[in-house]
Amino acid sequence: MRFLPLLILLLLITPVLADEGWSGADEKAEEAISEIKPDYTPWFEPIWEPPSGEIESLLFSVQAAIGALIIGYILGYYRGKQHAQNS
Repeated sequence: MRFLPLLILLLLITPVLADEGWSGADEKAEEAISEIKPDYTPWFEPIWEPPSGEIESLLFSVQAAIGALIIGYILGYYRGKQHAQNS
């Protein structure tokens, strides 16, 4: 148990030091496809593309926050329901 904070810190710092670059799964898939089949053309284009990477990150963060709120509400609801039944 003494080494748990050190292990957590190591797990948090390792990806930063890995020098892999900060690209998403979509970009990595696009790179893999272009390596496998360079003449591939996509079937369709996105309906709307965010004007900048910052906006894209903001939208992703808002989506993650909404998902976390929904999951937290559901877990809290059922925990409170179970607590009320036990009282």
